Amino acid sequence: MEQKKAAVLYDESASGRYERLYTMLLEAIPSSVLIVDRDTCVVSVNRNFLEKSRRSRTNTIGQQLKDVFPPFIFDQMGLARRIKQVFKKNQPTIGERMSYRAAGMPQRVYYYRLVPVSRWENVENVILLMDDVTEQIRLSEEVLRVERHLASVVDSASDIVLSTDVKGRILSWNRAAETISGYSFDEVKGRLFFEYFKEKHKKEIEDVFSRLRAGKKSQMAEWNLKTKTETDIWVSWVCSFMMGEKSKVTGIVAVGRDLTERRKLEAQLVKSQKFAALGVMAGGIAHEIRNPLAICSSAAQFLMDDDITPEFSKECAEKIHTGIQRASIIIENLLRFARPSAKSEILDEVNLSILIQETLVLTANQAKIQKIKVKSHFPKENIVISGNASLLQQAFINLFLNAIEAMPDGGVLSVFIEQMKKEVLIHTIDTGRGITREEIDIIFDPFYTTSPVGKGTGLGLSICYSLVKQHAGSIEVESVVGKGSTFTVRLPIL
Repeated sequence: MEQKKAAVLYDESASGRYERLYTMLLEAIPSSVLIVDRDTCVVSVNRNFLEKSRRSRTNTIGQQLKDVFPPFIFDQMGLARRIKQVFKKNQPTIGERMSYRAAGMPQRVYYYRLVPVSRWENVENVILLMDDVTEQIRLSEEVLRVERHLASVVDSASDIVLSTDVKGRILSWNRAAETISGYSFDEVKGRLFFEYFKEKHKKEIEDVFSRLRAGKKSQMAEWNLKTKTETDIWVSWVCSFMMGEKSKVTGIVAVGRDLTERRKLEAQLVKSQKFAALGVMAGGIAHEIRNPLAICSSAAQFLMDDDITPEFSKECAEKIHTGIQRASIIIENLLRFARPSAKSEILDEVNLSILIQETLVLTANQAKIQKIKVKSHFPKENIVISGNASLLQQAFINLFLNAIEAMPDGGVLSVFIEQMKKEVLIHTIDTGRGITREEIDIIFDPFYTTSPVGKGTGLGLSICYSLVKQHAGSIEVESVVGKGSTFTVRLPIL
């Protein structure tokens, strides 16, 4: 008797322990859980469902599902039919989407499924599992909206926008790329980006992509894009890398702008500038040659008189000779400006320090006459450049004489050489009257001069500029009115 009583107490104790464990497990499930019988009556429910639906346990357990859910949801989901099928086939259903709004609560979206609870292949109950996916769906819809917006932006862009993997295989190709190249996305998808360029550009493109794969900053370049019609289009490219997880480069984005119209406008601008320069030059030539021609004409008229004295005749002849020489100098300078020298293609190694020193010697007398003190500083080591010594000397003579003319009341002319890594800088500094900001932009124009009439042709700095450019160099000017000017010539070093 005592043993039987103890066994009953043990069974009750074990049953209570299993009941508590079952309840704990049910409440621990993050999904909403309802357990129903064959009559779709709720036999158990967890806290998650009660909180989401704002129901109590007492008015849920023992109720029919059609009384727990709004009728239209119960009917729309076909729960009664689905539960019957699970009891019959003893197989869980696949996930289904359901929208549900509890009283006083905003609408929520759930994915639900039915799972049979079997004992010896006999289904005793069915579990209705409901997972709230409202936030996930909202986020996915937001992501989808952003993706569609970005895709629309890229596809509406007038510039070429494409992406490749790290090996350069094309992954995306917008509408502008199709229009400009003539290739549809299906035709280029998976092909190498390099295939659509001239052979001379392929190595450069591969180098750019290699640097981007290493995480280097964006690269800019201009490459000829080969179109489907075998024509070449100049395109300006900006290439950047795409970063994935763990800051790893996963692809490359290339944005290209068609330069066809821009090149046409640039050509038109250059042509208009040429015509404008030609007009200025023609006006300058006419002005400079008209003066000596006028003198020659007047002297010639005097020579035609019968009563002219021998002395006056000789004076008229000298004026004609002087006028012709003046016109000849103008024409010679003009030719030097247009074609610096027939020997310009002959380049030798030139010791720049020695050349500048010799040039200063040639202009020393003129500087002395105008009471100008010359200062110079040269590096101890030789600076060798590739060039034509006579042409370079001509350029620097023009530059030094220009500086001397800027100091009619005397001053200081400083010339010094500064050596950089790949170039040499020759600074010519005067303490003259200076150049206004408006004049700096036109001082290299042919026939522009600030010298008094008859004392300059306005071709000195133009010839100097032309000769320096011919040696792959450049001239920079800085000036302060009333304090002087600095002309800096940059030339590449061998």
